[in-house]
Amino acid sequence: MALCSSVSLFPLLFSLLLLFSASSSANHDSVSFSFPLRSLPLSTEKPLKTNPKLRSLSSASYNVKWSFKYSMALVVSLPIGTPPQHQQMVLDTGSQLSWIQCHNKTPPTASFDPSLSSSFYVIPCTHPLCKPRVPDFTLPTTCDQNRLCHYSYFYADGTFAEGNLVREKLTFSPSQTTPPLTLGCATESRDASGILGMNLGRLSFPSQAKITKFSYCVPTRKTGPGNVPTGSFYIGNNPNSARFRYVNMLTFSQSQRMPNLDPLAYTVPMQGIRIGGKRLNINPSVFRPDASGSGQTMIDSGSEFTFLVDQAYDRVREEVVRVVGPRLKKGYVYGGVADMCFDDSARETIGRLLGDVVLEFEKGVEIVVPKERVLADVGGGVHCVGIGRSERLGAASNIIGNIHQQNMWMEFDLANHRVGFGEADCSRS
Repeated sequence: MALCSSVSLFPLLFSLLLLFSASSSANHDSVSFSFPLRSLPLSTEKPLKTNPKLRSLSSASYNVKWSFKYSMALVVSLPIGTPPQHQQMVLDTGSQLSWIQCHNKTPPTASFDPSLSSSFYVIPCTHPLCKPRVPDFTLPTTCDQNRLCHYSYFYADGTFAEGNLVREKLTFSPSQTTPPLTLGCATESRDASGILGMNLGRLSFPSQAKITKFSYCVPTRKTGPGNVPTGSFYIGNNPNSARFRYVNMLTFSQSQRMPNLDPLAYTVPMQGIRIGGKRLNINPSVFRPDASGSGQTMIDSGSEFTFLVDQAYDRVREEVVRVVGPRLKKGYVYGGVADMCFDDSARETIGRLLGDVVLEFEKGVEIVVPKERVLADVGGGVHCVGIGRSERLGAASNIIGNIHQQNMWMEFDLANHRVGFGEADCSRS
């Protein structure tokens, strides 16, 4: 998810340009209600009341399988509060802070009602969480007129979310719950869904819930009318992991302060790209961060498209032009970032001529995008190669979006600092 703030433009946490409209259009089998955020009595250091029979979530001893809906974003419905209220949240490995909707809007959305939860707690300005530490200063906060901790997130597509920081639980069953987590309770947002922040930051969902492993499987996207495809999301061990292939994540210490680096992202050692069996002439160094952090390659479930730095994007475009150049839609640029687009009538021909697209990693690990899925339907009778130019986002990183994660298990093994890949039919996983 592409995040900007008035305090710091980096690190950027990337997202698809149309995330908010996409997740708004997803269909969910839930009744929608809307409630205002109500002021609750504050006790700055008083612990939340808890049920001693509840045990906290730990991936070392407990596994949860959840499902999500996939259109352009991965939208999961999670049980928040005590008793739980199901909230739609975008599963986003490129974001840190998780937040839910807490506003009263028309038409109504499935907003969270704090007054109905016995475990809800508003964080005051005096709390240490309202004074983010440097260098992990990724959550700009202020003190509002009620002396509550206020946060503001601004995203690359011009949308925003702001509200109060709170503490709340996820209740997966009557006997299984997470510890109290710091969340955003958004009172202003143009999105119908919240965000489940899954990156390496100290305020992310895995960090706060002490989760050491999670995985998800993105189904193939449907372009026509009908049911939205459903994928799977595991917290803890995945029974399919015996056949996964792993690459080690690149990690960075707090002392490595590079202006173009996101140290909280899932950075992987990408090495090259093949199109139709041809390995493109791209120096592998463009996929790794240089002294400034440019060239970092990250996995971002919150981004629809894959984005490449100019050195890589230019080679991809040259090959596309060489093979199918005359069929390109002249002068068309999707979202200001993707200019390898075609009219719908040429879709099947383009895929057949280009062949499979393969993203290469170390140890022979690959993401294979079959020729049938090389083009993405962007509406209006237009299909585009699902790759954009990242520097048109104002960034200098390579981002592997969810469009190139379809029919793949993506496992994030935090304890062992590695990412697993496993081909699958995600509609059946």
